Amino acid sequence: MIDLYSIFLKKVNNRLLTVIILFFTVSCTFGQSAGKLAGRVTEAGGEGLIGANIIVIETKQGAATDPDGYYSIINMKPGVYTVRIGYIGYQSKVIEKVRISSDQTKTLNVELMPQTIQGDEVIITAKKPLVEFNQTSSVSSINKDEIKNLPLQSLNDIVNLQAGVVDGHFRGGRIGEVQYQVDGVTVNNPFNNSSSLELDRSVLEEVQVISGTFDAKYGQAMSGVVNAVLKSGSDKFEWSGELYFGDYYSTDTKRYPQNNSFNPLTIRNIQLTLSGPTGLPQTTFFVSGRHYGNDGYLFGERRFKPTDRSDFQNKVFNNTGDGKNVPMSTTFEYNGQAKVSNRSFENLEFSYQATYNWAERYYYNHGLRLNPDGASPKLTSSLTHGLTFTHTIDKDLFYRLNLRQNSFAYKDYYYESVYDPRYAEAGEFKSDANYENGAIVQGIDLGRYKQETDAYIAKFDLTWQLTRRDFVETGAEFQYSKISFGAPGFFVSTSVGGSQVLLPRENWPRIPGYQSYHPRQFAAYLQDRIELGDLVVRGGVRYELFDAKSFVPGDLQNPANTITGAPVSEAKSTSVKSAFAPRLGLSFPITASAAVYFSYGHFYQLPGLGLLYDNANYSLLDELQAGGVSYGVMGNPDLNPEKTVQYEFGIKQSFGELIGSELTFFYKDIRDLLGVEFVGTYSAAEYARFTNVDFGSVYGVTLSLSQREFSNFSSSVDYTLQFAKGNSSDPRESASRAASGKDPRPRYIPFGWDQRHTLNATLVYFVANDFSISAIFRFGSGQPYTPEIGYGFGADLETNSGTKNSYTLLDLRGEKYFDFGPVNFSVFLRAFNVLGTHFVNGFVFNNTGSPDYTLNPAIALATLGDPSRFYAPRRIELGISFRSL
Repeated sequence: MIDLYSIFLKKVNNRLLTVIILFFTVSCTFGQSAGKLAGRVTEAGGEGLIGANIIVIETKQGAATDPDGYYSIINMKPGVYTVRIGYIGYQSKVIEKVRISSDQTKTLNVELMPQTIQGDEVIITAKKPLVEFNQTSSVSSINKDEIKNLPLQSLNDIVNLQAGVVDGHFRGGRIGEVQYQVDGVTVNNPFNNSSSLELDRSVLEEVQVISGTFDAKYGQAMSGVVNAVLKSGSDKFEWSGELYFGDYYSTDTKRYPQNNSFNPLTIRNIQLTLSGPTGLPQTTFFVSGRHYGNDGYLFGERRFKPTDRSDFQNKVFNNTGDGKNVPMSTTFEYNGQAKVSNRSFENLEFSYQATYNWAERYYYNHGLRLNPDGASPKLTSSLTHGLTFTHTIDKDLFYRLNLRQNSFAYKDYYYESVYDPRYAEAGEFKSDANYENGAIVQGIDLGRYKQETDAYIAKFDLTWQLTRRDFVETGAEFQYSKISFGAPGFFVSTSVGGSQVLLPRENWPRIPGYQSYHPRQFAAYLQDRIELGDLVVRGGVRYELFDAKSFVPGDLQNPANTITGAPVSEAKSTSVKSAFAPRLGLSFPITASAAVYFSYGHFYQLPGLGLLYDNANYSLLDELQAGGVSYGVMGNPDLNPEKTVQYEFGIKQSFGELIGSELTFFYKDIRDLLGVEFVGTYSAAEYARFTNVDFGSVYGVTLSLSQREFSNFSSSVDYTLQFAKGNSSDPRESASRAASGKDPRPRYIPFGWDQRHTLNATLVYFVANDFSISAIFRFGSGQPYTPEIGYGFGADLETNSGTKNSYTLLDLRGEKYFDFGPVNFSVFLRAFNVLGTHFVNGFVFNNTGSPDYTLNPAIALATLGDPSRFYAPRRIELGISFRSL
């Protein structure tokens, strides 16, 4: 904390410091991973009972009703609880299985009857409401009990099942527009705005997915928020585990060679969890570990070794490989999560939490199908850990301080040292176009890249139930990051003795190498949630600041300050960027079983910082001249935040006691997206650089239906109709069009992920302590592609004017439960892509719109032989799970 504070005082400018001091002075903010229980206790006839006692059995939290019978309990962790409500002279009631969700109010109204027998109690089992009338936007909360019965394994699986989400795109937004949080604190890597963690379902207590507008407490996101609430230990010692094995299987050997047999060790997963008291006073722990391995379904033949040498001139190919079929798309992971909580002091809680991921992956490269050992491993590691301090001042007021470090590292190179002699022994890739359709027959991947992020976060939250109706929330967060990326050593081609050779170097003129930057971010918000019975109003504002701490040219027309006679262009510091974002939402009932809601908000987000800093050395343009060498798209550390204005209107309706529905209309106006501009210089040359010029819009409707469990059946279905358009799907698209001689001017076309129709459905048949069967069905109408007529320049038609084929996917899970004394044991079978669908929004030939054939097969033989263009085949997994009772 001291180091972070000193960095804050020394580095942040006066403007930033003033705003932070102001907000911390007036702050009262809400712990984003806590929920609230509220309601009214009445007697027969509807009169409120004053002084009735409400006790949450598991936590000993409680409240007493006010003169009108109302009560509220704040700072409740997401989970399932038993609530006891009693009043002298009245029959007590015990409500079991009360589900509390993150950042939501659970309403529990109870009517007590006069007591006739001393000690008599009524036990009631709570049911999840068909629709949440107090929500003012599209929010899905999925708890661990719902997750465990479905064929889902990871956080990403859960997120992609929600309405409005297509392959990670939330309601038509670009990838990287979603804020991922763990227990209310961001885990995004600011380098590319993606989550730095991969979470298995075994550590998830609840997942909250917001796909529409969201409250002012959330920032650095334009399309959605995902908050994963992790499990914690309790006063009861518990243990559990899961093992499963499996393989891919298909009889279609043309599309999926080497997959017509079943090897159960292709996929293997081992996971163990322990939790309970530590033995120290009021101290609990939770620890979980997982190993996962997957050899994939794509194979190569080890015909050649990387060190083989062939005579290309005389077409003599010398192979010394063993000829074995080897997997070429493998994953090897270790994951761990630990948490320790202490409540030794009254009204105080301390906790430390750490989540670690490590993975080694190889991605299939069809060019290396005969020399598979030439591929380099992709290593990823991440560690998110920190301290949380929670102080409950009284029943209506508490504050929380989070200190977090998010570390992420990605490495893509064959050997650790650029000077490793094995690089020279293998050499660069070599192939012959006339041998096996250009397959690489010698060499290894000489590319070297590394990206590392260390982000330090300080977040202060305090919640105040100001009145029975007003829930005031405000907060502040500061983040300091060290972002490093580039080549940790590289190879340069130079002439030695008349021959071109590759020499290892760590530094070389005009090659940037490995670079580091130190941006800072600050945000603060103020919000009030007004609850007037079923009428809910949520209003707030968010203020964000960003300082890239870098430099840009003083005059873009003289970027390197080398043009003779031009005005002097000295480098200048980037300016501090700020954004002010209002948010408003309301929900109100129209009948006893229906409500409408409306929400509106401004949402800002910095692009992935790698795009700001990469290729941002403008001194390299000292030799820029008209018609000369292209320097690619220059980075721009002085970019403004991207902006989206969202509108959402919805209707919620319950039909009887079984069916709930939600119909939502949404519109997004997207401005200042990252794009490319072309800058002319005083010497009539031109270069491209990133700036805020792209734009777009998205509108559509979602319809969700859910069926409460009846005769052991429960189900849900959601449908999304969406229109997502803009001037480009990729920030570099305009530059690419200009480089290929096409018109780079803005157009209004479908985004590359604009899938018109999306349908998700789930069905669960569950008999407690006996067995369960579940299914997930998905349908998508296909995403756009650019058709071609003929081939060569000018063959392609309007960008994204064609639509890929639709698809259907079916996943199944069955599980049988057994009790052996103190242990609950189960056997399960899962099958993914049961229908054997081979195409899901993947590669297509532009002249046919199909992945299977092209009108010009003679020039696409290598692609026609590439099995990675197809969707993964059927996957079957068999496993066991166990847990203590």
